Amino acid sequence: MAIDITTAVTAYAKGLLRGAESGIEPRPSDPTDSFAALVREAAGSAIQSGVKSEAMSAQAIAGKADLNEVVAAVTNAEVTLQTVLAVRDRVIQAYQDIIRMPI
Repeated sequence: MAIDITTAVTAYAKGLLRGAESGIEPRPSDPTDSFAALVREAAGSAIQSGVKSEAMSAQAIAGKADLNEVVAAVTNAEVTLQTVLAVRDRVIQAYQDIIRMPI
């Protein structure tokens, strides 16, 4: 079952409004700004995960880090990278579907 993009954006905006009404987060003036912020935060988090993994690996090489912490950081970075790749593949697929749509 395919989800229409307008339905998804509308549902996302309604969720934001519901959260704003309950005091969870301020009401956005434009849902696209909130979506851009969400993507920005996710990308920043993915980059931070990779940086932490590299730092832990460097500490392990120097003999200053616990092996469990290194494995946890590397595993977290790997899962984050797999998630980013899956999202990228879905975005590319959605773009290709939009391009193939008859006008």
